[in-house]
Amino acid sequence: MLFNNILGIKKINGKEVKINYREAVRAVILRNNNLLMVQTNKGDYKFPGGGIKNEEKHEETLQREVKEETGYLISKVKERMGIFTERNLDEFEEDSIFEMISYYYLCEVPENQTIQQLDDYEAELDFSPQWINIDAAISNNEDIIKNKNNDMNRWVYRETSVLKELKSIFS
Repeated sequence: MLFNNILGIKKINGKEVKINYREAVRAVILRNNNLLMVQTNKGDYKFPGGGIKNEEKHEETLQREVKEETGYLISKVKERMGIFTERNLDEFEEDSIFEMISYYYLCEVPENQTIQQLDDYEAELDFSPQWINIDAAISNNEDIIKNKNNDMNRWVYRETSVLKELKSIFS
């Protein structure tokens, strides 16, 4: 594993509080010096992936999520690249923290692509698979962060941080 980052709060008003957890997996797919990312209608780039369902193994979730979001079928799940943990106030439970733990895996996909199968919120955000240079993805997401748009997707900080970690690894 090459990185393990934590972003966000640990306590509320100096007190330990209940933490609600969610785990997700994200695919790092590299081809010809470009990453397979998902671009949204808000302009940001994110890694394909999502939440782990009951009893689902990481590899199963990666297969399902990458197919749904990009139309590509994973041919190989390689090593875990890292973990990124985010902690924020829980929007749904007062005096609680929501912790999202994202596991990033290096994966391979074949050249051909099938059809996306987007969830409602993904379709609303117009998820579009794009092959993009890592520097361009970082620059794009940093511009979105710099402009501090209130409508910015919550994952932009996480994904930009991971992109920077990967750039230092792949350079």
